Amino acid sequence: MSWASWTTRGVFAGRDGVRTGEGGPVLTGELDVHTTWTEAERLAHVTVQYSGASEWLPLLGSPVPCGSEDASRTLHDAVIHAIRAGHTEPLSFAA
Repeated sequence: MSWASWTTRGVFAGRDGVRTGEGGPVLTGELDVHTTWTEAERLAHVTVQYSGASEWLPLLGSPVPCGSEDASRTLHDAVIHAIRAGHTEPLSFAA
């Protein structure tokens, strides 16, 4: 079984922030974004935290069906760009 993960630190979310899943908090300011993909599940799990914090929270809409490692990397990059562009639900723009 293969898997892959990426973390991007210091992503700035605008004043409206990003929504986390299951009615979780909206995070604003400087965030870290982490994506994990596994071949067995064919899902990308996208999580966020305040930069330097220890608790990771799923983004609203995570996990996302994702057929390959390359596609999950593309998804991770798209989420980063969506957060930087001020989207509060980045997976709705990136997926």
